Amino acid sequence: MNITRIGTGNMGSALARQLATAGHRLVITGRDTAKAQALARSVGAVARERGAADGAEVVIVATGYADAVAALSAAGDLAGTVIIDITNPLTADYTGLTLGHTTSAAEEIQTAFPQARVVKAFNTVFAQVLAAGPTLGGATVPVYFAGDDLAAKATVRAASRTRATSNRSPDSTSTSATARATARRSRRPGWASSRREPPHLDRLD
Repeated sequence: MNITRIGTGNMGSALARQLATAGHRLVITGRDTAKAQALARSVGAVARERGAADGAEVVIVATGYADAVAALSAAGDLAGTVIIDITNPLTADYTGLTLGHTTSAAEEIQTAFPQARVVKAFNTVFAQVLAAGPTLGGATVPVYFAGDDLAAKATVRAASRTRATSNRSPDSTSTSATARATARRSRRPGWASSRREPPHLDRLD
């Protein structure tokens, strides 16, 4: 799968390594060009400053939420592209959310790019867990995702299953409630590795 990954922080770097290991064709871009180039070399990917989203089936935005729309805009034409939003709109002191009660990060990104197909995913998995691989404590790390486009969700499921992760998706395809719910739960330490499932999420595999 052709995937562009925007961002070179802890989450972006961990996810890039997992995707490259799974055999995806990966383009990496970021605000720090030297850092993007170094990460690309380390995982066997390509670093690109301009037109990073050209030819991509999936674009993963792994910046801070405040930078997400600008970073996506700089990546190129996103019409028809699946955008995986892994951001959490945290307050400056990391104790709360700037969004998540009447709207969500994914909804705001979808509004900014109405021709793209936004899916919320990976925001409940901590970077350290993601970097370690698909298992934790002998159990497969669950990946929760939410979105309105069933085909886009299937694409995300296929991409995440290459990591041998367990995929779970909301009963409803409504991003409105589920993206906010996953954002709130992602603030709970260790929730991503918990084997207890919220009542509104089902295992798809």
